[in-house]
Order: sequence, then C-alpha cells, then structure tokens
Amino acid sequence: MRNLIIAIDGPAGAGKSTVAQIVARRLNYVYIDTGAMYRAVTWLTNQEKIPLEDAAKVSEMAYHMNLELLYREGKTTVRVNGLDVTQEIRTPAVSRLVPGIAQIAGVREAMLKVQREMAGRGGVVMDGRDIGTYVLPNADIKIFLTASVAVRAKRRWQELNNRGFTMELAQIEAEISARDKADCERDIAPLCQAPDAILVDTTDLTIEGAVTAILNICKERSTVV
Repeated sequence: MRNLIIAIDGPAGAGKSTVAQIVARRLNYVYIDTGAMYRAVTWLTNQEKIPLEDAAKVSEMAYHMNLELLYREGKTTVRVNGLDVTQEIRTPAVSRLVPGIAQIAGVREAMLKVQREMAGRGGVVMDGRDIGTYVLPNADIKIFLTASVAVRAKRRWQELNNRGFTMELAQIEAEISARDKADCERDIAPLCQAPDAILVDTTDLTIEGAVTAILNICKERSTVV
C-alpha cells in the first residue's frame, strides 16, 4: 500500500481523534489533529486575555504563535510557544469557546497553511471538520465519521468524567447540538460531508469496529488511487 493522504471529518464527539490515531498507528502514518490546533489558539487567546470578538488580534496571534503537534508512540503532544498544553486545551471551558474562534477567517487561514504543509508528503491521517472539503480536497481517501447526538454526548460525558470533570449529560448534549449548528452554519468551510467521502456511522460501532471499517476502505482504495 502506497502512502496515502487520509481525511477524516465529522461532528464533535464522533470519535474522530481516537479512531484516526489508531488508524494512523496501524498504518504507521503520521496523525494530525486539527481540532487540537484550534483548541490551542483558543487556549492562548484566553491566556493572552485577547477579547474573543477582536478577530484581528486573535488572527494575528494565530499567525505568530509557535504551534507544534508532536506525534510519537501513538500519542499527540500539543505545544504552544514551547509549553506543553495537551491537557489544558481539553477542558470544558476551551470546548465552549472553540466554535467562535474556529469561525474567524484569519485563524482558519493561519491553520490552513500549517495543515497543508504537514500533509504535503503523504502518509498522514488528518481529522477535523473541513479536511476533505477544504483543507485537503484532493485527499486520497475521505471519511465522514458520525454518530447520533445522544451517543456522542454520552461518549464526551464519559471522557470528561474519567478526567475528573463533573457535568450533566443533558448539558453536554445541548452543547454538542449547539456546536453542530455552529459548525454547519459557519460562513467559512462549514462542516459537511464531501461528495466523495464515505460515511461511517459509529452509533452502533465499537472503536475497533470503526477502525476496521476505515482500514478496509484504505485497503480497497489503495489499489485504485
């Protein structure tokens, strides 16, 4: 199998990061978590106390920040200006603010340049919300990973619970629904399934089941791409 560029898109809580990391590890590819990049921008915006509505300042910060995604031994470490913020960017507070930051045109332009450079040589699995439609429209394989809102909310609730955050399941479900709406209705690169993407619904699938489905698609497509 030659080195492929694999794009995995889908809504919040669909399991993109978990599944994409395993797929990358099985294929010995590099995993690129674009969601973590927007979370990093959001985190630094808060740290720098830049008003979220000041799009120009947030964009300028995004262009000049030193953002690193280090993928080693199956794990991604996120560094901002030399500081490991892997855990800090996964808090509920950051999650609530990400949609607004992700809609800023200048931020998306800054991240787009980095993302395309990362994927340039192939052998990558990149996940996000606009990878197959906007970031890597010529990707060899495009997957749209999704699940019901209820299932996605329960998964996110369990993840947060395991990390010591206490939140009501109903609140998480409401926030995921709001995130879906914001992602699908944003003016720049809205979340949608690319016409040539393959739908993988994980509502009734285990993680391993989703991984196997994608690896089978890769095996089939590698003979024709």
